[in-house]
Amino acid sequence: MKNAIIKKCNTALLLVSLFYLLSCSSTSNNKSNKMKNSVNKITYGSDVAFFKAKGIKTIELKDAESKASVLIIPGYQGRVMTSTVGGTDGVSFGWINYKFIEAAKVSSQFNAFGGEERLWLGPEGGPFSIYFKKGNDQVFSNWAVPKEIDVEPFEVVDQSPESVSFKKEFSLENASGTKLEIGIERTVRLLNVTAAERVIGLPIDKSLLFVGYESENTLINKGKSDWTEQSGALSVWMLAMFNPSEKGVVFIPFKKGSESESGKIVTDDYFGKVPSNRLIIKDGILFFKTDGKFRSKIGISPQRALPYCGSYDPEKQALTLLWYSSPDKPSKYVNSKWGDQEFPFRGDVVNSYNDGPVADGSVMGPFYEIESSSPAAMLSAGSKITHYQRIIHITGNEDKLNLITKKLFNYPISGIKGAFNLLPENSEK
Repeated sequence: MKNAIIKKCNTALLLVSLFYLLSCSSTSNNKSNKMKNSVNKITYGSDVAFFKAKGIKTIELKDAESKASVLIIPGYQGRVMTSTVGGTDGVSFGWINYKFIEAAKVSSQFNAFGGEERLWLGPEGGPFSIYFKKGNDQVFSNWAVPKEIDVEPFEVVDQSPESVSFKKEFSLENASGTKLEIGIERTVRLLNVTAAERVIGLPIDKSLLFVGYESENTLINKGKSDWTEQSGALSVWMLAMFNPSEKGVVFIPFKKGSESESGKIVTDDYFGKVPSNRLIIKDGILFFKTDGKFRSKIGISPQRALPYCGSYDPEKQALTLLWYSSPDKPSKYVNSKWGDQEFPFRGDVVNSYNDGPVADGSVMGPFYEIESSSPAAMLSAGSKITHYQRIIHITGNEDKLNLITKKLFNYPISGIKGAFNLLPENSEK
């Protein structure tokens, strides 16, 4: 649904296409204006219509009172594709790869459908990776996402107007040759006002629009052998993909403390060092630019991570809050770094990714991600681990949104959206 913006109309264009005449003319009728608006503005309703036109089955969870809606696709592993605060005409929050879906070509490596919240499994790299075969070098040409969490559907086992539950069972072999018998159970629930206010810890002003949902993601060892540090263990890995904006900011609070006690604050060199005009640390919070223009990623360790973070889009006045479950005691997390690893169980808890051009200039999105992970699932035969994640979008008056950010993060909305205002544009870390 991407069109080039026509800036000038000349005689040749007028003769070639009446469509461009209607698009550029200052006397365009109402019908052509609606067409132009539908091209330039993606709404929740247009996303619902897109999947319907492609014959892709969807499930919608709706709150009739608030017009909050969540769109889920069973064929895409029960992922939340998108959500909205305003019904059919409301903004669509999830990033969707329209071109890829329209092409309908299945890749043997990875099928980038997009989606606001999907379930993956860790680790991606290292001796216990499930994305590389045993003995293969861990380079891109050998990397492949298991089809069970990429293209195969999850079975719907229960459904109501407010929730839907899925399950999936399959076997995988990790890079060390250990066979894993896996069960997944996933439930997505729409949060009503009462539940959302309980998550936030304060009332949501009636002038604000919101949508919230919770996913319950259970990983089960269906085999007869235990998952250990010697054989390898998996983790629940949740990836949330959103539409970027020019001044978009992800903000992640962290546990304070010296590096000698708690380790480094952030891993900021996944794809090379993140420049200082894109990542800053202030008042116990990481601020990370999510404009979709510079490919970069950050990660927070278990020693630093807090179970909540968020993002803000000043253009839409949209505040996104993400909460995830965390263990009561210190735990180990899988390491997804490709190749040899000295410490396979020293991974991150929460990550954020900003899309941007790769070496050849191409861009998958653009989009940005917030990711959360469960501890490494050191599961005895027949046991399970459950990871919860909640996502809430709230839009409206910034003074009202400010009450929420000050309560949850002890930080004003003006400070979040202005975090990068005083930095030189081309400074380097």
